[in-house]
Amino acid sequence: MKRIIIFANGELPNPKKARALIQPDDFIICADGGTRHALTLGLTPHLIIGDMDSLPANFQLSTFNGEVIVFPKDKNETDLELAINHAITLKPDEIIIVAALGGRIDHALANISLLTNFQHATFNLRLNDGLEEIFLCKDHVEVKGRSGDIVSLIPWGGNVEGVTTQNLKWKLNNETLSFDKTRGISNEMISDIASISITKGLLLIVHQTSAVE
Repeated sequence: MKRIIIFANGELPNPKKARALIQPDDFIICADGGTRHALTLGLTPHLIIGDMDSLPANFQLSTFNGEVIVFPKDKNETDLELAINHAITLKPDEIIIVAALGGRIDHALANISLLTNFQHATFNLRLNDGLEEIFLCKDHVEVKGRSGDIVSLIPWGGNVEGVTTQNLKWKLNNETLSFDKTRGISNEMISDIASISITKGLLLIVHQTSAVE
């Protein structure tokens, strides 16, 4: 399986941009209340997973023809973590999580932290709602967007050493970003592709695109 889209139950600030992320052969998983976003975008989920306590009021699970995996409400994982764990069993090349931000701050922070759990995975994992994408840099990554896009570099879990960038307005050359400082916030792309490399640590990349076409 090439790519899995997981809809979480956060906010979807620009449905048009989010819909543009979807490809015809994507496998769609909804983490419980994330079903509402798939339906809003005119998509039919292949799978719904979770404790089913936040499904849309107008959605009838009894008439849904896809696969459903139900968990008890008393559990140790969020619905999104369960969805990611199941997606991994399908051996995809890439997992994109949509609508993981906004709403409850505790859920948003936990959703970002989930990226760390799978930092050693062989597949590509990122959050993306069409306006903002978030992913981890373990050694080298490329950010694809447009000149003028905002890119923030956030040390995750400790200092990050050997940070070197290309095609960002404020260039870094083998420098250290401290986890308790804000130096890496709000850099700017000066080309459609920027590159970031590090030698030690874990760097969270936040790429913000324009809402204007």
